[in-house]
Amino acid sequence: MNTFFYLFIVFFTYSVIGWMVESLYVGIKFKNFINRGFLIGPYCPIYGCGSLVMILYLEQYRDNPFTVFLLAVVICSFLEYITSYIMEKAFKTRWWDYSDEKFNLNGRICGKNALLFGFGGIGVIYFGHPFLNNIYNMIGDKALLIITIICMLIFIVDVVISFNVINRFKKTVTSIDLKRDSTQDFKKMVSETIMENRKVFQSRLLKAFPNINPNRFKEFSNGIKTRLKM
Repeated sequence: MNTFFYLFIVFFTYSVIGWMVESLYVGIKFKNFINRGFLIGPYCPIYGCGSLVMILYLEQYRDNPFTVFLLAVVICSFLEYITSYIMEKAFKTRWWDYSDEKFNLNGRICGKNALLFGFGGIGVIYFGHPFLNNIYNMIGDKALLIITIICMLIFIVDVVISFNVINRFKKTVTSIDLKRDSTQDFKKMVSETIMENRKVFQSRLLKAFPNINPNRFKEFSNGIKTRLKM
């Protein structure tokens, strides 16, 4: 199969696995099923990216498990830190915060997760990737290509819709501070954003990230109510 499509299905597979593991972990912590990730579908791209990077660059060190462990810690911790930073700058809110954890760095990464990343790297290099390769080979190139294209289309549509909803939400929050009368604009946003997306997508985000700062969501709702009363 074409290298690009192969890399994507690997990325997608580990994104789904990462979503399953994290949803289970957080669900046990909060004693309730939690659909993790900010995308609509059951996948967390950060895990797909981390696993893909490890597969591409750590396979050459598979003869030395300790090196694989250390490099997995460094690579995944860096990826988590930079992802947290970029998402905070882009969406003006923290999506996760480890400030209460020991050995944390600016609340973006922590020692416990770093160790889990190391063990995860061991699992991917020595067990996960060989196992998945066998599965891919059993499926066959043609069937796997079709599956990959379908997954790719679903993922792209999900990303476009998710970011569109978030951007519309951000614009709505910002427009609350405008001095001009924008009642009609708000009514339109209510019908398009609140009624269609708030109950599903906003609830999805709050459930996915129990520690997220909800002030922007409250500001949004309160602003809408104030405007509609004018």
